[in-house]
Amino acid sequence: MLEIFSTSLSELPRYFSDANKRIFYLYLLSAVALALPVYFAATKQRTTLGFFKFLFPKSVWLAKSAKQDYALWVVNKLIKALMFGPIVLTMAPIAIALSDALEWLFGRTEPLALAKWQVITIFTFLLFIIDDLTRFLLHYALHKIPFLWEFHKVHHSAKVLTPFTIYRSHPVESYLYACRMAIVQGTAVGIGYYLFADAISMFDVLGANVFVFLFNVFGANLRHSHIWLSWGDKLEGVFISPAQHQIHHSDNPKHFDTNLGSALAIWDRMTGTLIKASEVGKISIGVGQYDCSHDSLFAIYSKPFLESAKSLKLSAKKGINKIVPNKSKVTNDKKPSI
Repeated sequence: MLEIFSTSLSELPRYFSDANKRIFYLYLLSAVALALPVYFAATKQRTTLGFFKFLFPKSVWLAKSAKQDYALWVVNKLIKALMFGPIVLTMAPIAIALSDALEWLFGRTEPLALAKWQVITIFTFLLFIIDDLTRFLLHYALHKIPFLWEFHKVHHSAKVLTPFTIYRSHPVESYLYACRMAIVQGTAVGIGYYLFADAISMFDVLGANVFVFLFNVFGANLRHSHIWLSWGDKLEGVFISPAQHQIHHSDNPKHFDTNLGSALAIWDRMTGTLIKASEVGKISIGVGQYDCSHDSLFAIYSKPFLESAKSLKLSAKKGINKIVPNKSKVTNDKKPSI
């Protein structure tokens, strides 16, 4: 166990050098570059020190909520190493099963006669679309299904936003996202193998899907920040801007369950959950009336289990009442005399 802890902790600094991690150093630098025009627009007295204070206000980065995020980044890494390995889904069996299913349904076919760059482009785009759609669907479920919301509420209990808020999640939610990723990769590889055989590969930048790389370069870290960056109405109908995701974290009930998409806004447009930055004034961060006071790491890890159990019990009770609407009356009536 000590070896697992040691290995897991030694991997944390690599998050800054891995293009598949949100806090990869190039993504952080691009966020700083995108914050610069926001700073210029916000103040007339522009200095290097002023920009630094604009980026790193103590009220945000040293807030209790932010400190919890830093701790969760470390603790969740250890929990994942200890628990997820043996029980998480893996990509290979999903890919094989899907490829075999497609062959059974449609028969064995020759690989499509396309140029290699065309195959790579199609596969890269397919992987991105499936990934973004399933992120939206799982995120939608986390908001709309009461017992799942109790776990996702941990993320929304943040009172301030920093790039490390991406790691503010309950292990149950992290496990669901890990399984989702296996399904995404297995589905893309299964379809790709059926259509193109073993010619499939991906356009990448430093090992990350090119679309994911671009998403992260264009301000992904500002989504969890105090810096308001909008893409404008037209672009925000297609892509989720950092400001739109901050609206998603608003404690205003009008904004609950909105802007659930990751990169693409089209899923929110289809479900009527899209709000553009121009439609919203000043916001504050939190879960509003749903706040369950995640004031400690113990509460963050334990309360979702307690609250989700209550939610399931309530749902079961409602279901029974629908099936037997007069149950309470029947049980309260006296037995008939003989």
